[in-house]
Amino acid sequence: MEHTYQYAWIIPLVPLPVPIAIGVGLLLVPAATKKIRRIWAFPSVLLLSIVMIFSVDLSIQQINGSPIYQYVRSWTINNDFSLDFGYLIDPLTSIMLILITTVGTMVLIYSDNYMSHDRGYLRFFAYMGFFNASMLGLVTSSNLIQIYIFWELVGMCSYLLIGFWFTRPLAASACQKAFVTNRVGDFGLFLGILGLYWVTGSFEFRDLFEIANNLIDNNGVNSLFLTLCASLLFVGAIAKSAQFPLHVWLPDAMEGPTPISALIHAATMVAAGIFLVARLLPLFTAIPSIMNIISLVGIITILLGATFALAQRDIKRSLAYSTMSQLGYIMLALGMGSYRAALFHLITHAYSKALLFLGSGSIIHSMETLVGYSPDKSQNMALMGGLTKYVPITKTAFLLGTLSLCGIPPLACFWSKDEILNDSWVYSPIFAIIACFTAGLTAFYMFRMYLLTFEGHLNFHFQNYCGKKNNVFYSISIWGKKERKKKNWILSTMNNNERVSFFSKKIYPMDAHVRNMMRPLITIKNFPNQKNAPYPYESENTMLLPLLVLVLFTLFVGSIGIPFGPGRTHFDILSKWLTPSINFLHLNANNYFDWYEFVRNAIFSVSIAFFGIVIAFLLYGPAYSYFPNFNLINFFVNVKLGPRRIFWDKIINGIYNWSYNRGYIDVFYAKTLTKGIRGLAKLTHFFDRQVVDGIPNGIGVTSFFVAEIIKYLGGGRISSYLFFYLFYVSLFLFLVLVI
Repeated sequence: MEHTYQYAWIIPLVPLPVPIAIGVGLLLVPAATKKIRRIWAFPSVLLLSIVMIFSVDLSIQQINGSPIYQYVRSWTINNDFSLDFGYLIDPLTSIMLILITTVGTMVLIYSDNYMSHDRGYLRFFAYMGFFNASMLGLVTSSNLIQIYIFWELVGMCSYLLIGFWFTRPLAASACQKAFVTNRVGDFGLFLGILGLYWVTGSFEFRDLFEIANNLIDNNGVNSLFLTLCASLLFVGAIAKSAQFPLHVWLPDAMEGPTPISALIHAATMVAAGIFLVARLLPLFTAIPSIMNIISLVGIITILLGATFALAQRDIKRSLAYSTMSQLGYIMLALGMGSYRAALFHLITHAYSKALLFLGSGSIIHSMETLVGYSPDKSQNMALMGGLTKYVPITKTAFLLGTLSLCGIPPLACFWSKDEILNDSWVYSPIFAIIACFTAGLTAFYMFRMYLLTFEGHLNFHFQNYCGKKNNVFYSISIWGKKERKKKNWILSTMNNNERVSFFSKKIYPMDAHVRNMMRPLITIKNFPNQKNAPYPYESENTMLLPLLVLVLFTLFVGSIGIPFGPGRTHFDILSKWLTPSINFLHLNANNYFDWYEFVRNAIFSVSIAFFGIVIAFLLYGPAYSYFPNFNLINFFVNVKLGPRRIFWDKIINGIYNWSYNRGYIDVFYAKTLTKGIRGLAKLTHFFDRQVVDGIPNGIGVTSFFVAEIIKYLGGGRISSYLFFYLFYVSLFLFLVLVI
């Protein structure tokens, strides 16, 4: 064991040879490097697979009870200041290593085919290799300074990958928005690190936790200042894990390639914020107010993420808001002190969401058969439907991921989410009600996504959509601007000359007519040349293999948290895995398990999920494929409500508008932050030009005009000069003496 741990320092270095070799090759022999570009996928997968095997070995040793291992080496020593670099291997590190390497390996295999026709294929794998190395370095770091260095490297790689297609204005804007938003969190994190060092005198986790707890117990530190430092550390986690109010970058980050969404925005980068909170939990648990803030941010994020996903039509953005909501569950669990439940849901959600993102990529890949590369069409769920017979493997995988995220047993997320819901009832009944309500919303919007995509008939026809204006679908494009024509909304895609801003100032109203025209699963009949129309097809094997592997994880990874054995003698792998961390956190590990209580709570949570699924089937089910003119909401409004239907219609429109416009948060930021900062910049510019530069410029101009006037007073007579000289001297002396 000791021998294995001694070589753990190479973990972040293993993926680096590929990006280095690609960079050197493109610099020295670009033609030869591009000619063999498909070969570079193999070493990328191979090296990350080696790290995966090594990580599994370390995790097995942790499960078998091996102690926490830390290696530290001094990098610089100056008087009382010492900066050390090293690595830390504990259960939390081993969990993150397995998530990064397993999901990363599947994504690399998937990307070989998905990006095969892209001109930036080599650049993509270079970025991916550097990102994997940075993320591995982050989770193995032994101190805060080392974490901050890799934290910034991860942010830089995210910027490059989100803006991978930088020639598209929206992609360029999205990566800048992600970068700037994360800089807010990173600045807070940096200030928190400096403040904590000023209090404790150490960056190392063990020393930091021990000193901070002793200072708190002995009242040796200002509690308000320590709370401020801890809050600043948490700000960094808020930005990186897309928690409210710094969540605005995550849905726009879907502008990057789909494999990036699966890796960065499902299992790794957004999990970095969760990792930071989990790593610093021994400090946070000593400050109750911080734990309350963490849980409050988590519950707000849960609700907002779920409500924003209700009316989205871009499949990747819907999954992005789902990620935001599920990360809120994990943050809520950490705020409640449910360390085990939080990490358990981190594991199950990572595999399920990676499966869903890669499944959406397979769908998009198939839809591009009809439209070419056009995100507003190939990712628009309103233009899908009936894909089951064309992509059956993708459909099955996506359905299993959907069921898992809804919390349906025995799939992975059921075990972890149910545990969080149970703990929330003990912590706060109000939080528990919100969490349970959001679980129902999750089931609704996930099955809405599934039904819009796979059930019914294919709602898209290439020639009809692109060649005619009187199309059946009238959509408000999230990729472009809106136009109004004859009371119908028509699609207007954005060209390269249009202006793109970080926060959209536009509010897209959605009235009843628009919403009805967007009804899912409308059967389109009597197309011209329908027999010659193209149809979607199943993805190739290199894209389907990762889906099938992630399906296995989704089916069976929840078993690590299933207790075996009755009562107090039960055993589950997850508790044994996390025992060293739980003891270090001074949390009480309860070994008692009541099956009766578990089944009772499970029936309640599953019933909520089934209720959300039933509502989704009623509103978006296959029946509407055959009866497109029948609208359940309109039937209820017209028949049951009668004259009160106008009020009901306003409520429905308000919900749709709230969800589609992201709760108007982007609009609020545009009108306050963006407009306010620009106004302040203009005011500062005016002050600088008119006051700072104006004073010396005014003195110079005044001197010039005074000199011009005085020169005409000179007559060349010395007696006149002496008279004026004596006159002004006398006047000056008189004023001085009198005043």
